Amino acid sequence: MTSELREVAHNQHAHPTNRFYIIVGVILIALTVLEVLGYMGEQSGTLGPGMATTIILFLSALKFLLVVALYMHLKFDHKLFTGIFVFPALLATLVIGSMILLFGPLHGTSTAIHGSMSSDEGVHGPSTAPQGNPGAPTTPPAPGH
Repeated sequence: MTSELREVAHNQHAHPTNRFYIIVGVILIALTVLEVLGYMGEQSGTLGPGMATTIILFLSALKFLLVVALYMHLKFDHKLFTGIFVFPALLATLVIGSMILLFGPLHGTSTAIHGSMSSDEGVHGPSTAPQGNPGAPTTPPAPGH
């Protein structure tokens, strides 16, 4: 099949109307409003800590899928293009999710700032920060010593 015939075959399916795109745009705006409300809900104390992150990540992923499938016409293109797009998207999602877990729940509260700390305490933590002697070891002494 020549490229002209492929183009003709591609144009044979029904393309969405302007009304369809306006409806999708309104849905995207509504999802954005929900993201903002999720953030405001956490800031006001209505939602628990970390809920805004969950809400925003889920709704952002949904918006991403809508834009890619409908505005970029991935839904109407050959399945090969979907496969070429989906693999890197899943890989990126895995990397981003891992980073969120690494620096979020898995890291715990060790990144929270409590009271006033010197710059050494911010890096080493209060129990291992050098106290008065910059050359002192930064690890606590072994038990029994």
